[in-house]
Amino acid sequence: MRNLIAKLALATAVLGSGLGTAAADTANIWVRADGSNFMPRIVDAYNKAHKDQIKLDIIPNAEIIPKYGAAAAGGTAPDALSLDLIYTPSFAAAGQLEDITDWAKSLPYFASLSPAHVKTGTYKDHIYGLPFSADASVLIWNKKLFKQAGLDPEKGPTNWADIAADAEKVNALGGNIFTFTPLIWASGGDILSTDGSNATLDSPQLRGAIDLYRSMVKKDLVPAGAQTDTGANFFAAFAAGNIGISPSGAFAIGALNTQYPNVDYGVTFLPGKDGGWSSFAGGDNFVVTKGTKKLAVVKEFLDFAYSLEGQTILAKYGSLPVRGDIAKDALKDLDPRYQIAAEAMAKGKTPYSVVFNDLINSANGPWTQMINEVFFGDDVDGAIANAQETMQSIIDQAPQK
Repeated sequence: MRNLIAKLALATAVLGSGLGTAAADTANIWVRADGSNFMPRIVDAYNKAHKDQIKLDIIPNAEIIPKYGAAAAGGTAPDALSLDLIYTPSFAAAGQLEDITDWAKSLPYFASLSPAHVKTGTYKDHIYGLPFSADASVLIWNKKLFKQAGLDPEKGPTNWADIAADAEKVNALGGNIFTFTPLIWASGGDILSTDGSNATLDSPQLRGAIDLYRSMVKKDLVPAGAQTDTGANFFAAFAAGNIGISPSGAFAIGALNTQYPNVDYGVTFLPGKDGGWSSFAGGDNFVVTKGTKKLAVVKEFLDFAYSLEGQTILAKYGSLPVRGDIAKDALKDLDPRYQIAAEAMAKGKTPYSVVFNDLINSANGPWTQMINEVFFGDDVDGAIANAQETMQSIIDQAPQK
């Protein structure tokens, strides 16, 4: 009898001890392969410090957008996603993302988050995405080549005339949406209206930037393979001294430091025609799948990512900080050239459109076709007019902000 009473008491004690302890919960998050260096590290740090856990899946870059779209439509999407910021308006418009407006605006550091990310994360005045990872377009130059050309190796170009003159004395320049549009923005122009409802290609600023590139193409200052090069050969070419000046992303700092540590290079802002500067703010927004039951875990993880520890992990492994108020602290132990890139990102821009992929990213889209034609073809006016008409037609057929 005593043994039975003891067993019952033990069972009651064990049962009672669990009544006040909630079981750990797990949320599933996806990230594109571009984040495969920093994302596993920040997830690991979070999981070690928290009861609730994150299960991470890394999806190939080319697959993540169609895969997430299909999963969201079929009810099998992850709880959250680190999503290329340019796609946030499209998924928000499709009704596949959770409205996180109240949560976002309650964050004490909300005003310090990357403005470009927050803008692309907003649809019809509601917030569906918050900044997670970041990159910025900058201008880099080979100091050794500058010195050999009789230029000041410590001074990068500060306007378009400098770019043309320095390139002529050294060589090389290339460009696309990430590095070409800042030249236009810094000169007071744009390619889309603020709300994305109108294409604004035919402007003096865009034509001026085109003229800059065309003049360098005619002078053979642009590498012969630039028209077809995807950028895969850039770092080797830059390290070998075949490229003197080039627009690039902040990721180039880590890549050059790791792969070619002996290359002496500078980093500066992408300038406007007569001075000033701008940058394309790239990276990912953190979005939550509509209807997830793991919202509490997702919020806890993002809070950790926004802490100084989280921002430092992201900075150390390939992403610029997205909290401007602690960016300097997160970067303080890294290459000081990252500070320039972080400043560029904080003041950078990202075109807003629910059809960004159709307008800009698609290899057969109007932007890509126009760039190839105006840089290397003969009919600049026709290329601009055709791109303007095609882009506006795509916009007019899409849901608007």
